Amino acid sequence: MRLTHLADYAVVMLTAAARRDAGERLSAAVLAEETGVPLPTAQKLMGILAHAGLLTSTRGAQGGYVLTRPAASISLADIVEAVEGPIALTLCSGAEGPSDCALDAHCRIKPHMGAVGNAVRGALHAVSLQELAS
Repeated sequence: MRLTHLADYAVVMLTAAARRDAGERLSAAVLAEETGVPLPTAQKLMGILAHAGLLTSTRGAQGGYVLTRPAASISLADIVEAVEGPIALTLCSGAEGPSDCALDAHCRIKPHMGAVGNAVRGALHAVSLQELAS
């Protein structure tokens, strides 16, 4: 499993945000400058992370983004799933019925891939944003 650039950048940006004082409002421009994430990508990610409920945005002169909850209660899995969707290691993971996999009709591994995905998800849930930021 490999994270996309967007998921990787989201982790980097939220880690930078978590190093700030609780409740401090941040802009995509500030986080882009601090982390090296290109500004258009930072702006896109801030919107995605806000839509996923990890950030709250406030408009206006005093506006910006803040974490919606303490960094200790945001997991690496929360961030990855906010950007990439549910964690699934294979095409058929989580598929109750037939999938697009050519081996689907004869696969003996498919019933077990949910357990593998849950183990990976559990490992990512065990790492908090606070741990990443320290």
